[in-house]
Amino acid sequence: MKPKILLLIMLIVVNLVYAQTPADKEAVKKVIIMFQDDFNDGTFKNARQYAANDWIHIHPGGGIKKGIDEVLAEVIAVHKTFLKGVTMKVESMDIRFVHPDVAVADVVHTIDNYENPPGVKHINERHMKLYVVAKINGKWLMTHDQNTIIMGTNTATNK
Repeated sequence: MKPKILLLIMLIVVNLVYAQTPADKEAVKKVIIMFQDDFNDGTFKNARQYAANDWIHIHPGGGIKKGIDEVLAEVIAVHKTFLKGVTMKVESMDIRFVHPDVAVADVVHTIDNYENPPGVKHINERHMKLYVVAKINGKWLMTHDQNTIIMGTNTATNK
C-alpha cells in the first residue's frame, strides 16, 4: 500500500511542477498580440522583444525566411509595399502547451483588404497562423510562425 501512495504523491508533484499556469498562457498570448501590433504598425520595431534570434517565418506563398534579421527584412519590405496600412486582428486563438516550455497557438486573423499582385484584390480574407512560442532563458519568445489563407475566404479577383 505504501508504494502506491508514494507513486500517487510523485505523480501529483510531477504534474504540479510541469503544469502551465494562467500566467504562462497570458505570456504566450502577449507575444502573439505584440506581433500583431507590429504587423499593424508595419515597422516591426518591437520584434526583438517577442521573437527569438532564430525566428522562422513562412508566408502564405510557402516562402521561408530564417533568422530574425532575414525575417525582419522581408516583413518590413512587404509592409512598405502591398501591405502598407493593412491591419489584422485576432478572431480566435487556441493555445496548447506541447511541453512545459513550448506552446503552439492556432490563431485566426481577419485582415484588411489588400492588392497583390498588382490588379488582384484580396477582400475579407481570414488567415490561419500557427505560432510556436518557447520559453528561452525564462522569457516567452516566438520561434516560428506560418501563415495560411483560409480556403473559401480568399476572394482574390482581378480588377
